[in-house]
Amino acid sequence: MTDTVHRRGNQRGQRSLLSSTALHTTLVLASVVAVFPVAWVTLTSLKTDRNTWTRPDEVGALGLDNYSQVLGSTEFLTWFANSLIVASATTVFAVVIAATAGYAASRMRFPGKRPLMWSFLITQMFPAAVLIVPLYNVLSELGLLDSYGGLVLACSTVAVPYCAWMLKGYFDTIPVSIDEAGRVDGLSPFGTFWRLIVPLAKPGIAVTVFYSFVTAWGEVAFAGVFMQSQDHYTLPVGMATFVSDFKAEWGLLTAGSVLVMVPSAVVFFLVQRHLVAGLTAGGVKS
Repeated sequence: MTDTVHRRGNQRGQRSLLSSTALHTTLVLASVVAVFPVAWVTLTSLKTDRNTWTRPDEVGALGLDNYSQVLGSTEFLTWFANSLIVASATTVFAVVIAATAGYAASRMRFPGKRPLMWSFLITQMFPAAVLIVPLYNVLSELGLLDSYGGLVLACSTVAVPYCAWMLKGYFDTIPVSIDEAGRVDGLSPFGTFWRLIVPLAKPGIAVTVFYSFVTAWGEVAFAGVFMQSQDHYTLPVGMATFVSDFKAEWGLLTAGSVLVMVPSAVVFFLVQRHLVAGLTAGGVKS
């Protein structure tokens, strides 16, 4: 009897070791797949164009020449400022609209509420190209082509529906008794929302801030069509000019790509402690 129990314990231990090894191997491979492109782009940005072509598999001499050239000899800083303006404005606009819409959908009952929320989610399945022509016509009628405001509105059409759907799910996890307590204390509906609900919803709002910023920061299709002046280009559109029909400035392109990652990384580190709570709570139905 003792031998049988001991044998079963060994078998369980072996299975546990095998599963642990398989799990860690999978995680290591996934990490390599995720990190390798970033490492390769960063390394390439430190090479000269000649070294990139003649010795792509060798490190060779490294330097910051590509960074000094992309910052000093191109319109990169102008494009960077344009992207920062558009991404920041889109984030503020999308989060404010999505938070109020999500709270209303969570607390109020009105006809068509469920189809409305499903439409928010379904619209994310369509590519941005479907919206380019109608948005172009609308912005043209409003005189907002080649302007920050027009691009912010275009980016918000993508960010707001998903953010509202996500925040609605998060607001559902906050007890309605908190709203009732606010009304008992004499708060208006907006006062209840602003003073009680918003502080409790910081994790969910952090997720929408990150999503909205990254969506607008890396947006290409709308910016490429609606922004027609080079001094109004955003980073993705401006960096596309480094590649022509006859030559690709790989050094400038990779150096710019490394610099493009910095703002998204900064936003991520600012909101990272709220991200896990916001993502998981939004998917729980109370």
